[in-house]
Amino acid sequence: YDLSNVGGTSRGWEREERILLCAPLRDAAAHLPLFFSHLRNLTYPHHLIDLAFLVGDSKDNTLPLLSDLLSDLQTHENPREAFGEISVIEKDFGQKVNQDVESRHGFAAQASRRKSMAQARNWLLSAALRPTHSWVYWRDVDVETAPFTILEDLMRHNKDVIVPNVWRPLPDWLGGEQPYDLNSWQESETALALADTLDEDAVIVEGYAEYATWRPHLAYLRDPYGDPDMEMEIDGVGGVSILAKARVFRAGVHFPAFSFEKHAETEGFGKMAKRMKYSVIGLPHYTIWHMYEPSVDDIRHMEEMEQERQAREKEEGEKREREERIKQQFDMTEGKGQWEKDKAMLEEALKGEKAEADAKEKASKSGAGKAKEGKAVAAVEDEASEVRPLAVEDAQPQHKPQAAPKDTVPGLDPINGLQAAESLPDPASPSDSDVAQGQDGAQAAAAAQEDAINPHGNPPAAAEQYVKDRSRKAIQGLTPADRKKGQPLEKKPASGRAGRKKAGRKGKQDVAL
Repeated sequence: YDLSNVGGTSRGWEREERILLCAPLRDAAAHLPLFFSHLRNLTYPHHLIDLAFLVGDSKDNTLPLLSDLLSDLQTHENPREAFGEISVIEKDFGQKVNQDVESRHGFAAQASRRKSMAQARNWLLSAALRPTHSWVYWRDVDVETAPFTILEDLMRHNKDVIVPNVWRPLPDWLGGEQPYDLNSWQESETALALADTLDEDAVIVEGYAEYATWRPHLAYLRDPYGDPDMEMEIDGVGGVSILAKARVFRAGVHFPAFSFEKHAETEGFGKMAKRMKYSVIGLPHYTIWHMYEPSVDDIRHMEEMEQERQAREKEEGEKREREERIKQQFDMTEGKGQWEKDKAMLEEALKGEKAEADAKEKASKSGAGKAKEGKAVAAVEDEASEVRPLAVEDAQPQHKPQAAPKDTVPGLDPINGLQAAESLPDPASPSDSDVAQGQDGAQAAAAAQEDAINPHGNPPAAAEQYVKDRSRKAIQGLTPADRKKGQPLEKKPASGRAGRKKAGRKGKQDVAL
């Protein structure tokens, strides 16, 4: 084999570079279905991925379930779903630490547990690594969410060792989310000074108060809106998701099952790779999510919350019972009847006030309508007052002097001629009979006008409506008499002062004649 051709590049999927995917398992039956769903969703060509599993110290049905899932995966109807070479290794390492959260993450069990896990990783790697592999990808089975393109995303950086940021979701009452993997960090002077004070076989484990290292953790540098391709040099790495070039392991870097620079397993692997001058990089803004498992503190907190909920429900129940008893006692007294009466009276008073307010509002609206109607009637009456003088003038008889004999002068006494002439009436001034006739004519004209306005003797409301109708007809040029005939109104002489002047001049002309 020419191992120079399997060194690993940034675009391995185009060069058909093979990847060895390693997953150590212990009592992992509950997580295997989710893990296999992630495998199916990987976008890296499946035929270029070889799978290697190590099952050790398990007490559940991890091994038979794993076999069934692998069989279904490799016999899928879509040939592109099948992976390359499959390796399943069963090996017990005498791991006695329980798999519950308290045991796995307790400080007392960390050193021995991590040394045992380092042995399992090294055993699996040595048995499954082939000369054809360019990359090795370590993945925990209890990852809840990860990008389908994670292999390509990490490979594009073309680093010897690279890890993403790992967080975990939390219930809302715990804050919603939390950094999970604290094993990816940069070295600090405080931690180096602490290591010098420890025994040779001591193992520093990060994230515990017993070892105050004050190291910058990759997890705490996460920005949800940051650049996912941003790189950060680190010294220790976490084991949830690691992509490394195969040449790193071929060169002798492994997971120390002993104290290497006061660290073991994945953190010791990072230290050893840095010591051998390989690049070790973390991506603070590229995040995958680990499955949430309640810790002992979380469980204790949930129990306290449940007790508070029960106490609150009990208190609310007692409060309801007290209110019910008070209500029953109040119903038994006469106070309830009086209260009902007062309530009815109050409601009746409110109804009366509302009815009165509605009546006032209706009256104000009606008054506004009548005011508009009155303005219309006043306009009609003004028009009628202009028409009446015309009718009176038409009704007055025109005084025409009687023709006198040819040989006599009317009203001249032949004996007392001059005196009689002086006693003659002025032809320009009407006589008493003429005035009486004019008054009778004016009254007749007014009656005729009234009859024209209200010919049927309607009551005032109907008369007003009739006046409105007549006003509209008058504007169109028709009088009541003309409406009967169906003829337009003839032009009447001008009324008012100009008309009287014109009539006066006409009378004087008649007298002169």
